[in-house]
Amino acid sequence: MLKNTFDFLLSLLMIIIFLPVMLFFLILIFLQDYSNPIYFGSRIGKNGKKFNCYKMRSMIKNAEKSGVFSTSSADERITKLGKFLRSTKLDELPQIFNVLMMDMSFVGPRPNVEKDVKLYTEEEMKLLNVKPGITDLASIVFSDEGNILKNSINPDKDYNELIRPWKSRLGIIYINEKNFFFDVWIIILTIINFVKRDIALKLIKKKIEKINNVDQNLLKIVLRNTQLFSYSPPGKKK
Repeated sequence: MLKNTFDFLLSLLMIIIFLPVMLFFLILIFLQDYSNPIYFGSRIGKNGKKFNCYKMRSMIKNAEKSGVFSTSSADERITKLGKFLRSTKLDELPQIFNVLMMDMSFVGPRPNVEKDVKLYTEEEMKLLNVKPGITDLASIVFSDEGNILKNSINPDKDYNELIRPWKSRLGIIYINEKNFFFDVWIIILTIINFVKRDIALKLIKKKIEKINNVDQNLLKIVLRNTQLFSYSPPGKKK
């Protein structure tokens, strides 16, 4: 109940604060090609329910028809304005309305497309036990996801082999440890990540290394000073 009340009140406040910013960029996006400036991305939410995740459109219109859902920073479908929106995360501001509509929370595992959810192991299906969020531990650790996939020939494949296994583990940690104060801590870390990324990553490592039976490889990965490697998702034999 406290989490829902917090989400509702904070989303109202943020809409009041950021609505002028959103309107400004939505107009700029529309003037690029006179198409809908809002992207409605179908995602899987709590209990497997589908919902439209709102974003300011950062790609050319009909970009999703390519069938590629994981996006590298070098993706040719991204517009010039879209690159700025993505680098600053401003493209995700409309998700405040998803929070207001109760499809999402401010903190929770990031929602995935149906294609990726179908690959989930039984252990990963726990990620659907809570509402997806705008930010979480994985969003901070992999805030540079586009750059990771920059030179990828097959972004979807590389995402599922190099990134998803770690994001899922961090998501499950959040679900097992979640409480209101943990949510507030993650929101503060998200802000710190914009200013001093190395501090945010060290704080995450310090937090999760206290958890029993935590994957030791994950402790190395969260600092992001080691090369990512293919790894089994949680619940699948290595």
